[in-house]
Formats: sequence, C-alpha cells, structure tokens
Amino acid sequence: MLPPWDSAEPLSGARYSAVELATDGERVFVLDQLALPTEERYRTYADVAGVAHAIRAMEVRGAPAIGITAAYGMALAAAEARGLSSGGYLDRMTAAAEELCATRPTAVNLSWAASLSMRLAREHADADGDARWSEQCQLARGIHRDDVVACRKMGQAGAERIADGSTVLTHCNAGALATGGYGTALGVIRGVRDAGKSVRVIATETRPYLQGARLTAWELSQDGIDVTVISDNMVAHCMAQGQIAAVVVGADRIARNGDVANKIGTYGIACLARQHELPFYVAAPWSTVDQATPTGADIEIEQRDRAELTHIGGRQLVPDEAEVYNPAFDVTPAALISAIFTETGVLSPADVAGGRGT
Repeated sequence: MLPPWDSAEPLSGARYSAVELATDGERVFVLDQLALPTEERYRTYADVAGVAHAIRAMEVRGAPAIGITAAYGMALAAAEARGLSSGGYLDRMTAAAEELCATRPTAVNLSWAASLSMRLAREHADADGDARWSEQCQLARGIHRDDVVACRKMGQAGAERIADGSTVLTHCNAGALATGGYGTALGVIRGVRDAGKSVRVIATETRPYLQGARLTAWELSQDGIDVTVISDNMVAHCMAQGQIAAVVVGADRIARNGDVANKIGTYGIACLARQHELPFYVAAPWSTVDQATPTGADIEIEQRDRAELTHIGGRQLVPDEAEVYNPAFDVTPAALISAIFTETGVLSPADVAGGRGT
C-alpha cells in the first residue's frame, strides 16, 4: 500500500513514517506496525478516540512517536472544538488529553506533548476556532520536526562512541518507527553509517511482542544495514563469544537520577553488558527525561494484556489455567549506563540528574 499523505514528503524525511498529519489537519495517518514486516499498511483516523486506539493497540509505539501522535490527536480535538466557546474548547481539550494520556502511562513523551498542547490551548482559548485549531496543528508539526532534528543530533553524538567495524546489539525498536524519523538507538546506527563507518547490528527478537524481529530488522533491511536477529536468551552467549562491541537502546522514560525505563528485558541486557565489560548506551531525546520522577522506582510500569504472552500469530501457547505476568518495561539503574545520547550531546547519568541536558 502506498503512503497516503497528501504532501510531497513526510516530515519523517524517509519513504515511510510512523505517523503524519494530513495537510488539511483533519486526519492522522498511522503506519500500522502490527502488520509489519509482511505488510506496509496505513490507517487513517479522524478523531481523538481513533488516535487513542492506535496508541493503545500499539499500531504506533515508541515514546517519541507516541508523543507526536498525541500532539496530532490534540490537533484533531481542536478541529472538533472549532465551534465551541473558550470554556467548551478547554473542556474538550482537557478530555482529549486525559483520554490520550491514559493509553500508555510509562512513556513520558505522551504526557509531555499533551501538556504542551494544553498550555497552548489555555493561552489562546479566546481566539476563534479556526485560529485555535491552526495553532495546535503548527505545534504538533513542530514537535514532529524537532524530534527528527533531535534524533539526527543524538545519532551523530552517539556515532562518535562506536568504532568502525563494530557489531552493536540493540533491543526492541528505537528507530524511525518509534520516533518522528531517523530514530534514537537506530539513529546512532544510522549516524555510524552516515559517518562513513562500517557497522553491523544484532537485534534481539524482543519478546513477547517481537518489536526487534518484526520492526528493527525491517527498518535496517530497508536501509541496507547488516542485521542479524537473535532470540532474547542468546545475548549472554553472543557476548561471551566476543560477537558484540557495544549495546545501544532507546528509552521510554528517564528518571531524574538517570535510571532508565525501557522495553522489558533491557535491564537484563545491561547486567550482561556489565559482566562482559561492554559499554551500555541509551539514546533518547531530552523530552524523555522526567525531572518530576526522582528514581526508576517511581516510574509506573504498564501491564499489558495476557494475550500478548499467551498467543503468537493467533496460536495459543499457554494453557488458560496459567497465570500471566506481562510488564511492558523494566528499569535499568543509572549505575549500569555508560552514557546517554541526547540532542544536546553525550551525557552521563549524573549530568541528567544535574539537569545539564537542557
């Protein structure tokens, strides 16, 4: 299926995009990541409920991309509220923000983007409906553009830490599909390539939802970057065999002390990297840093539906009588993190704690 956007080029700067706002500001296009890698299918949503569904169902996922999608959802809410008074407009925007923020509680970029939209809504509530809507569209597109720029900057910064000819392990998907474009962890990989260096990637399957196997491998294959998929329980073996030079992952939330919440399984990989004396890097925009959350222990960990663990490809693998525990994320302590790549440069967890990424 061809991309449905009605502009010459998506804001992602790539052939594909996780999410885009139509030029008329009344529709949001979402690349359905549940269909990848076998089908490239876009869905169109024209209201907040549809956008919230896309986030909750993980048609779109990845903290930065979720934030952008939420901002586009808020723009749709402003479109719906064009005929309302200032009070009605604020009520509609508040309800939209609450609906969107309830979809994925761990990814701080979602609430960050919704907060920016609400601040703008309050500042211009007395403007006419079309002006309010236009401002929300401009804000959302600005968030998208800024994220792509941030990804490219952190990619360049991180690439300096990766030697020519390295094999890099990554977990989950932190690429263009998880951001506005270019990617965070995969942005570092692309930064290595763009710097003229050779790089090879080992991607974990990332159970139970297989974002590494389905999405990261698809992205890198699209770019012609050498990628090998392994199951999650092969990481220790590959490290012990000297097959990995460094680990680069993304983040859904970074606490004030530098602790990082990322896809479940990240913490275990960080422990293995420490055991094998390998650098463990995190790539994320500064918007993923939550100064209001003191430590990783204060991060709300989303619990996902049991079916994500009990079924694969429609086939049931777990008996109905068995209990299922399915946290979507875990927390990697700051002490296990070698550096954090942001658009402001290479930071230590202590730099994050000191607010030196702003």
